[in-house]
Amino acid sequence: MSAETRFTEPRINDRIRVPEVRLVGPNGEQVGIVPIAKALDLARESDLDLVEVAPTARPPVAKLMDYGKFKYESAMKAREARRNQAHTIIKEIKLRPKIDPHDYETKKGHVVRFLKGGDKVKVTIMFRGREQSRPELGYRLLQRLAQDVSELGFVESNAKQDGRNMIMVIGPHKKKAEAKAELAEARAQRNAASRGEQAEDEAPVDEAVADEAPVAEAQVDEAPAAEEPRSE
Repeated sequence: MSAETRFTEPRINDRIRVPEVRLVGPNGEQVGIVPIAKALDLARESDLDLVEVAPTARPPVAKLMDYGKFKYESAMKAREARRNQAHTIIKEIKLRPKIDPHDYETKKGHVVRFLKGGDKVKVTIMFRGREQSRPELGYRLLQRLAQDVSELGFVESNAKQDGRNMIMVIGPHKKKAEAKAELAEARAQRNAASRGEQAEDEAPVDEAVADEAPVAEAQVDEAPAAEEPRSE
């Protein structure tokens, strides 16, 4: 057994080397302080393990449990926690102080998308040449951007000069996990709506069958032919 295993896993059954323990039953009931031999006998009779859960207590606290099941459930909970854990990622957007309106709207769209995804955004204003003597241009641009996306994020780190650049960090109002859940729900709703429209398009159309009314044939009454005069 490795040193890591010895220190991270509790002592169970015969590895508990103390004269007595404060015993806890499988359902959390307090049994009391009992000799270790009696505690081990109770574990065997119950077909359970004796697990030391508080080794530093005086006397140590031990509990009757199915240790294999306990380890499995603990591993599943830890795996689920890691799966649901979402790490905030810092995205970066670079702007020029004299950016044209179209490019600004494009860059702002990226910031909006990142914030909706629960990510932080590092906004960098890049100064060149004489622009370095006009830092107020960059500051005003950053303040404008922060105002435009205020519904989705907040200024986590105020604008500050860093050499030829000016940097500001915008953090999302929503946590990463919450943002992911909302995006997944929205995606599911879109897919459901798309499937509904497809089903409507594929539904058979009932063709109205026109009952053809019989056409009545008009009977023409033939006039009697005129008799030719008889010659006498």
